[in-house]
Amino acid sequence: MFYQPEKESHGLPHSPLKACVAPRPIGWISSLDADGKANLAPYSFFQMLNDRPPVVIFSSIGKKDSQNNVEVSGEFVYSMVPKSLTDAMNATSINAPSHIDEFEFAGLTKAASNLVSAPRVAESPIAFECKVHQILDVPNSHPGMKVTAIIGLVVGVHIDDDVLVDGIIDTNKIQPLARLGYMEYAAAENVFTLNRPIWKD
Repeated sequence: MFYQPEKESHGLPHSPLKACVAPRPIGWISSLDADGKANLAPYSFFQMLNDRPPVVIFSSIGKKDSQNNVEVSGEFVYSMVPKSLTDAMNATSINAPSHIDEFEFAGLTKAASNLVSAPRVAESPIAFECKVHQILDVPNSHPGMKVTAIIGLVVGVHIDDDVLVDGIIDTNKIQPLARLGYMEYAAAENVFTLNRPIWKD
């Protein structure tokens, strides 16, 4: 099949687009509002853009608490979602009023960050402390909603020593959770190594 997303219907029961770019890492984003109340939400449009310096991006369809908070504070924290925290991550996706603390709602522990005010998820094996680098409008045809991309410069990295084996992060120990299409998720449970080929003249 072929269709033009902004010109015609795909003719399927549900949009296939998110299933066409999968798996996607989940950006579990924590932030603080102007009164210091914590917010925690998962974003499936999340990715790392660079490693020198490390830069991450997440986008919000509609202006949610996370965006409001980072616009005011200029900071946020990304925590990785291991398979063991699937239910907790899902709990934090609830469309709760802004005064609700999703850490408490999901039974998660706040861990203090070193360089930013927002807490990280203590139960997560990896977290990035981030400063907002840029906030961009994204092309959008969602009725009545704005889509915004938030680019963060990673200023601090937390790695649980328990997931390091011989100085390398053991992905099998974490089994990071990923977002697929529709309401589907996957965990990285079949990890293998593949070296790049070397060109020889």
